[in-house]
Amino acid sequence: MKHLFNVILAVAALLSLYACTDDTIGVTITDTQSSVIEDSSFVITGKSVLNNRIQMRTSAKMLGELNADGYGHLSAQAVTQWMPAMTIDTTGTSADWIDSCRLKLRLPLTNGYTGDSLAPMRLNVYRLTKQLTSPIYSDFDPTGYYDPEQVLASGSYSPIAGWYEVSSSDTVRTLSIPMPTSLAREVFNKYKENPDIFSNPKSFAEFFPGIYIANSYGSGHVLNSQSTEFDVFYRQHVQLTDTTDTIYPAQSQCYLASTPEIISDNIIHLDIDDDVTQMVDDGQAIILAPAGYEVQVRFPIQDIIDSYKANIGNNLAVINKLELELPVEIPATEYNIQPPTYLLMVKTAKKDDFINGDSLTNNKDSFYAVYSSKTKKYSFSGLRDYILNIIENQGGIATEEDINFTITPVDVTTYTYSSSYSYYYSSTSSTVTKISPMVTRPAIARLLLDKAKVKITYSKQIVN
Repeated sequence: MKHLFNVILAVAALLSLYACTDDTIGVTITDTQSSVIEDSSFVITGKSVLNNRIQMRTSAKMLGELNADGYGHLSAQAVTQWMPAMTIDTTGTSADWIDSCRLKLRLPLTNGYTGDSLAPMRLNVYRLTKQLTSPIYSDFDPTGYYDPEQVLASGSYSPIAGWYEVSSSDTVRTLSIPMPTSLAREVFNKYKENPDIFSNPKSFAEFFPGIYIANSYGSGHVLNSQSTEFDVFYRQHVQLTDTTDTIYPAQSQCYLASTPEIISDNIIHLDIDDDVTQMVDDGQAIILAPAGYEVQVRFPIQDIIDSYKANIGNNLAVINKLELELPVEIPATEYNIQPPTYLLMVKTAKKDDFINGDSLTNNKDSFYAVYSSKTKKYSFSGLRDYILNIIENQGGIATEEDINFTITPVDVTTYTYSSSYSYYYSSTSSTVTKISPMVTRPAIARLLLDKAKVKITYSKQIVN
């Protein structure tokens, strides 16, 4: 009985080497050969396309003016609604006890600006006189949305001025523009009168449509402001006990902020350098941000599928990986402008829906890659679901929609969180929460499509 049991186990182990399909019926079990195949004999082609009108999907603000040889002349302004604080502190204070207020711009310590940090510049802040349109694009004209004769605030600024602010997640440099105290008192009184309008940005915009920020003097740099706030400083009377009280002279609260949920826009004007235009005319694949050039490509997915099917024949096979390795060249520019940190590759037919819908990549119609300064390459490594979808659901026949892609510069927002497994061990993970058109800094790159590597890797089991 024991011998019979061992024989049954042995037969079962041999049979488990094969899937039970019609292609393997009648084939001897021992006459097989397995191999892993890598094929990178495919060619990707493309061309530069002007993309000077982009929809804003971020609360980041680019401000300033820059002229860089080899890139172009860039001016950046911004309009934004406000997200109001749902609750304003009115305990023990009044509008008369508000002493000052300021507009705060927070810049990252790295990539917080591009250009000459010492160039003297100045900005003006205007109050909007009517509500912003939605959707809103980078070519938005603010004329008629503010009174150019009514400057709300004005101040000189520099990317290396301000002070450091340290939080649990990062350290930023904060620039501060004094604002009229009368504005803070007006907001305070409106909250006392009708706090319900502070419950959402739409109702608040009916009272205060927002602000317009514009460069008013100088040229030499553009800022990358990750957040914008309106902070108020006031005195507060507090009763400590039944018999004693005190006045705190330096209380503060953020009344208003620019957040991703509200209507916000970077107004971009880019006069592209003649050298860049010539590269495009010569047929080079140029990426230029913000609101410059993107690249439309034809991905050789049908050639890949045909080659894969011809190679495997009636044998068993599993696709392990499909990837695109995209090398770049950095054109020479003043201020050493670098490539975008991220590129999005999305089916051209689905690009507008992706941007307008504030989507995340799904590895079937859209993918993103991070630039490596070490290798000077972007690597799109998650294309396996893309090819499997065509093979399994379309009979291996790619449509024009499956072939035509747009490669465009984007900003990627991630959320980082920590997990603790014990007192001694923890790990940090991050997840992508937002992908939007790139407006954080100027960027340029030449995609070397003739040197790109499209590689499929699959395992094949030959049955004789």
